[in-house]
Formats: sequence, structure tokens, C-alpha cells
Amino acid sequence: MKKILVLGAGQSSPFLISYLLEHAEANGWFVTVADRDVNFAAKRVAGHPRGDAIALDAKDMAMLTAQIKKSDVVVNMLAPSFQHLVAWECVQHHTHMISASYRDQRVRDLHTDAQRADVLILCECGLDPGIDHMSSMSLISDVRERGGIVEAFLSYGSGIPAPDSLSNPMKYAITWNPRNVVMAAEHGAQYLKSGQIKIVPHWQVFRRSWVVEVEGLGTMEAYPNRDSLSYKRIYGLDNAETMIRGTLRYPGWSETWLQIVRLGLPNEELRIPDLAKRTYAEVLEMFIPISTSGDNLPQRVANHLQISPTGNIMEKLKWLGLFSEEPTGIDGETSAEVLSHLLQKKLALGETERDMVVLVHELEVRYPEDNNRREKVVSTLIEYGEPNRFTAMSKTVGLPAAIAAKLLLTDDLPITGSHIPTHAAIYSAILRELAAAGLEFKKSVSAV
Repeated sequence: MKKILVLGAGQSSPFLISYLLEHAEANGWFVTVADRDVNFAAKRVAGHPRGDAIALDAKDMAMLTAQIKKSDVVVNMLAPSFQHLVAWECVQHHTHMISASYRDQRVRDLHTDAQRADVLILCECGLDPGIDHMSSMSLISDVRERGGIVEAFLSYGSGIPAPDSLSNPMKYAITWNPRNVVMAAEHGAQYLKSGQIKIVPHWQVFRRSWVVEVEGLGTMEAYPNRDSLSYKRIYGLDNAETMIRGTLRYPGWSETWLQIVRLGLPNEELRIPDLAKRTYAEVLEMFIPISTSGDNLPQRVANHLQISPTGNIMEKLKWLGLFSEEPTGIDGETSAEVLSHLLQKKLALGETERDMVVLVHELEVRYPEDNNRREKVVSTLIEYGEPNRFTAMSKTVGLPAAIAAKLLLTDDLPITGSHIPTHAAIYSAILRELAAAGLEFKKSVSAV
């Protein structure tokens, strides 16, 4: 019997686990779901005869090693900080690993060892990164086969509430790890625009937003996402003069989150003593200079940020709970954890609400052998969640990883080493399965 180990039963895991259990009987699999909270894992398994839930702290190396050693495939849904550790253990014990997290250099460096161990270490196999890589490579490959040269490549991704579920002033909902939202700009960003490299410091990321029109949704706003330049090499776009990867939000998000960044709240380094006993207002006060004038905290915050004390941004900060006199009560030490806690509490999807995932690719293409004819290719995926069942985020993050696990266990993914899904043997197989499951892009082509 083939054994699958799923590490982590958080918000991105439900669809993944459901898919694996659904296919377990027919394929002779057994699925073990491991999480620090065994009750959380048990909820995901839901008593399935081909599944089991266990308590596992990823820092417990003895138990982690024992579970990896007896597994054929590990689907690693833990935080990125554990990725290299799990990948290294998988290589040592000849176990495949699939992860939705970004691949760091240490995991890249395992490539030769993974080949020798005859295993696949596949990272960035979720939504973004994941489906975006696969759909991008498929589009680029099609353009090349038709003799085209990609001169501009823009890619946008987002997980947001559906238009019929905008129930809070932020027009956002937490459907994945809130830490990823809080620290979205921590490393800044860089991209290529009309042949010019643009570098955006972390405190400027949300000031550099721009308008994007999305078919079926209308006007959205985008901000730059991490290092777009590296994807010129990854996607083989040597001739591209524009290379941009961005994140989509409803208009208004960036102007508010910019002020939160300016306050300095997304901070994971400075430890605040007795944080659980301190109120949200106390924590916010710590970030306001002593010299700032004002009769009360909201006025001092507005004066420090040089924004209207009665404007839309201040109203959102108040609604979020930053001025609350309630103790945080959190099991944490940093202001970033305070923010994560607030987002989780205030931006949860309601019982009758649904989320939405959006991916958009825009390519500007030139055909040298056809009188330099130019065209614009736009490829769009919009997927909606199911209220009280699976979120769109859970489905689009979990399904690619689940399909990869299935392909490995059925010997339909004949590749080893450390990879992301930009290899044709990987993305072509997974995209076929995604299309069969109803996840297909809508493509339009227009002359330029």
C-alpha cells in the first residue's frame, strides 16, 4: 500500500486532503495527516477508513523523520521555514516531496542528491506560485511554436472575496495564512518595465499600485510582487522588455495597507514584553513618536501619518481594531503576530460568503516571420469557492499538489531532482488534470 503523508492541516489543506482520500481506495493509498493540533487533523480526515490523523510538531525531528521514512510521498503544507528541513529528510529517505511554498536556494541545491535518490522534490506547486507557473509556461510554449517572441509578460494573482461577498470595509477575506498578507512587502519588489529595472523598497510597495482591468470583474488594483526579474530566466523570456508579476486587490486596499506599513506594524523582529496583556491601542501607541502632537491616539496617528483623522483610511484602521482597549490575548511576541490575529478575527468569511481566486496573464507578442505582426494574449482564470465547504483558495492551492502526488504514485511523472512546475513533463500533465477538474483559463487574442 502506498503511503502519503500530509504535513499541515491549515486553511490551504482541506481540498488537498479530501482529494487524496477520495482517490485512496481506487489507488491503494493510505493518507496520514499530521498537524500540531491533532483535532484539526482529525477534522480534515473525518473518519475516512483510508486516513489517519496524528499530532506532530515539525520541530520534533525524531518523529518527523520516522513519519517521512515510512512514506512514499510527503505533501508539505507547513510554513516555508520548514521547507528545506523536510526536503532534506525526504532525500535522505528516498521519499518524494511536494510543496506549495517558494523554492529557496537550499532546496535548489538538493537537485543532484534528489536525482541520486531517485526522488522528485517539487516546490511551488500550488496556486501562486504554482498554477501561474504552469499556465504561463503553456502560453509561452504555444507562442514559440507559432514563431512568436514574447516582448512583454505581465502576470497577476489574487485570493479575494467574491463580488457578492464584500461584507467588510477592507473588501478582503483571510482564506490562507494571514502572516503572508501581513508580511507581503517585507522584501520589497523589483520588475522590468520597457527595458528599465524598477526597484521598490518595502515601505514603497503599496504606494506603487496601478489599475488593471479584469474581464468579468472590472477595475482592480495591482501592486508589484517580489522579484519579477528572476522569471525572465525561469520562463526563458530573454527578449522581454517588460516583466511584471503583481498581486490584485479591490481598489482601496493599497492606500490603507501603505499606512499600516508606514506605522511599522508588520515587524517580526522586535519582541514586545507581556504582549498578551497589552491592548491593541497600547501596541499601536508604541509605534507613534513621542514628539507627535494630538489629544488622543487616533489624532496622533493621523498627525504622524499626515492623513485625515476623519477620512476613509482612519475609519478602516479603527474598524480593524487597532485602537481597541481590549487585550490582544495572543500567544505571540511581535506586532506582526498582532496584525495576523486581527486579520484572522476581523476578515473571516461569513457562513454564506464565498471567496474567489483570480489569475491573469498578459503577453505582448511579435511574429518576425509574419511582417512583425503583433498581438496581445490575455489568459484569465476566475474560480469561486463554495460557502461552508471548500474555499477557492483551498481548491486552487491544494489541487495541483494533490494531482502531483497522484501522478507520482501512478508513475506518470517520470522526473527526479529539485524542480518547480516549469518543466514540460510536469506542467503539461498537471494542467490536463486541472482542466478535467474544471480549472481552465479563458484565452483571448487581439491585434496590437
